[in-house]
Amino acid sequence: MKAFVRGLIARANLEMPKIQRKWAWKESAGFGGVTPPPPPPEKGLENLTVADVLLTKDTDGGGGGKVDTLISCRTNDTVFDAVKNMAKHNIGSLVVLRPGDQQYIAGIVTERDYMKKIIGAGRSSKVTKVGEVMTDESKLVSVSSGTNIIKAMQLMSENHIRHVPVIDGKIVGMISMVDVVRAIVDHQNGELKRLNQFIKGDYY
Repeated sequence: MKAFVRGLIARANLEMPKIQRKWAWKESAGFGGVTPPPPPPEKGLENLTVADVLLTKDTDGGGGGKVDTLISCRTNDTVFDAVKNMAKHNIGSLVVLRPGDQQYIAGIVTERDYMKKIIGAGRSSKVTKVGEVMTDESKLVSVSSGTNIIKAMQLMSENHIRHVPVIDGKIVGMISMVDVVRAIVDHQNGELKRLNQFIKGDYY
């Protein structure tokens, strides 16, 4: 995954100089003797945050993004029900909340927990509670909504995890490595498209 992301960014970095050279030529040529204005500013990767990823997930209807659409379970739910919930929504993890009405996180349970701690250990998912197999909140790697997406990707890569909860005092969402990679790719593709359109005169 790290090599894949590095390759995407490297490819974009190779394309940028070509676009910049075309733009420099066009700027020197001018348009009717008038130097065209620069393209409108774009939000760079250094300013793209986890909040942007959550907003995209919520807009796309992917579920499990922001807290109002967060797909979760409780510590006293069975692992069987938790896994059914994951399968239903085509996701690989669930935020585990403490019993009660408040959105206070107790931990996280993933498909890997199911494979390793239930299937691998020969336990029954129908009698084992989520609280017995989840990663406890005290051991969680988390991010805030203001965390830069590159930093979030580095945290997941360094800790060999694919899902992290987003916590601003309490749980506000969940992101995955796939969400972050998609955001980076979409941003790079959008920037290249925007500059190519500008070169072709769409901004005149």
